[in-house]
Amino acid sequence: MPTGNLKQDNLLSIRQETAGDIQAIRKVNLAAFPGPDEAGLIDTLRSNKSIIFSFVALMGEEIIGHIVFSPVTLEPFGHAVKGAGLAPVAVLPEFQRKGTGSQLIRHGIKECTKAGYDYIALLGHPGYYPRFGFIPSVKYNIRCEYDAPVEAFMILELKTGVLSGHSGIVKYLPEFNGV
Repeated sequence: MPTGNLKQDNLLSIRQETAGDIQAIRKVNLAAFPGPDEAGLIDTLRSNKSIIFSFVALMGEEIIGHIVFSPVTLEPFGHAVKGAGLAPVAVLPEFQRKGTGSQLIRHGIKECTKAGYDYIALLGHPGYYPRFGFIPSVKYNIRCEYDAPVEAFMILELKTGVLSGHSGIVKYLPEFNGV
């Protein structure tokens, strides 16, 4: 019988999304966020073939969590450094605060590293993401193209020192403009 601690029960698995997962992914994002923007963003990214990685977390056969990574650029350097944007990450409310989101993030970081990305950028809660190594982007003199609190826009270097001398603005795909 599950104890409620996913790490302890070892019942969670993570894999790349499949075509059969789309409705369950939408359900997770609609449940995790106050409106439909994130679910719509994922649908648009998917239809535009703009997703680097889309992973699902499963409890048995049920999808309970989801994470997406899409390309970002650091202007004015363009593709001189290869960036991934983490957004969104979602977990069904009844499974939140049990390690699912953390496992999805760690898995995504590992896969982005293996795929040769230099950094991951995100706009998120400054009390949550530092545990994964994310730091405010201002340390690198890098900022977000959107009007966001300085402490909420964070970067994780996947290759030590790769952002040295690369100050600028992180640009997301146009699909993010409406979110």
